[in-house]
Amino acid sequence: MGRIFEVRKHTMFARWNRMAKQFARIAKDITMAVKSGGPDQTSNPTLRRVIQNARAVNMPKDKIEAAIKRAAGRDATSYQEVHYEAYAPHGVALLVEAATDNPTRTVASVRNIVTKHGGNLATSGSVGFLFKHMGVFRLDPTGIDQDDLELYLIDHGLEEMGESTGEKGEPQLVIRGAFADFGRLQEALEARGITPLSAEHEYICTVPTELPEEQATEVLSLIDKLEQDEDVQKVFHTLV
Repeated sequence: MGRIFEVRKHTMFARWNRMAKQFARIAKDITMAVKSGGPDQTSNPTLRRVIQNARAVNMPKDKIEAAIKRAAGRDATSYQEVHYEAYAPHGVALLVEAATDNPTRTVASVRNIVTKHGGNLATSGSVGFLFKHMGVFRLDPTGIDQDDLELYLIDHGLEEMGESTGEKGEPQLVIRGAFADFGRLQEALEARGITPLSAEHEYICTVPTELPEEQATEVLSLIDKLEQDEDVQKVFHTLV
């Protein structure tokens, strides 16, 4: 019984830590969106998108509103979005996206994590060409005529559309387009009265790397450590 309790406790702490990290990431996104476009989501599509993403990870409404209010304040922290390119062990390419108020601190932390796990930071441009920058929308497929929607969105930048499952196993409809067409796709969905479960940009790898389980575990351990860093927002990789 004691062992079972310890496992359950560890699982709960892991879930809480993950949720806290998601909320912190969203709060930074809200701050950057408010600073660039103001606190009114009706006139700020970026903020509107971030709020949708906040709801997708079950961030409470009061926390969302508090983050917007804090971001609109005079003393709000200013974050800079930075990207780092790296190689994990066994040749897996990494793109690390961070939001920081101190790039010197962040690059030192990212370098330390990467090198401790057998990887190395790469020069700008040496990894980026292995990824395609895309806007990604995830929808609840309930009540959607997928063929009709696909035909409609093709004129607004749609490149890929397919079915997937969410973290809880729920069905999702995934829509992808070039990041340059992100705004067009968002407006097209809004015109149809469709509110995405989430709407984000992602770097999709074009040259995937397959590894044996033991080597893949090494890489995933590095990715996990990077994702735990307070300044890191997302980590994209070529591991499949």
